[in-house]
Amino acid sequence: QVQLAESGGGLVQTGDSLTLSCVASVRTGARYAMSWFRQAPGKEREFVAGISGVSGSTNYAPSVRGRFTISRDNAENSVVLQMNNLKPDDTAVYYCASVLRPFGVVTNPDGVDHWGKGTLVTVSS
Repeated sequence: QVQLAESGGGLVQTGDSLTLSCVASVRTGARYAMSWFRQAPGKEREFVAGISGVSGSTNYAPSVRGRFTISRDNAENSVVLQMNNLKPDDTAVYYCASVLRPFGVVTNPDGVDHWGKGTLVTVSS
């Protein structure tokens, strides 16, 4: 069973940056695709960014492309989401997700195998 632990959330102002980290309890390596999703109050969980296992290719939601960067360290079993130029619309609980799938990026929450408990990001205007 893979356990994912997020950290790095907090309260920031519009235009600030924040870095979210996620560490897996098992050796993920290239076998797992990793993604970040978020859920704002009253809204459905949505895809934010993802990175594949083998090639490290990335995919971003249009709303964050150019502002967020996802990266992974297979040796440390971790994935990082660097968030720049944050906006109030980015306010949400951010969830780390893993899928036992070495190729491609998972963008549908229904396809996720394991979820973290989430970390809250609040962006004030």
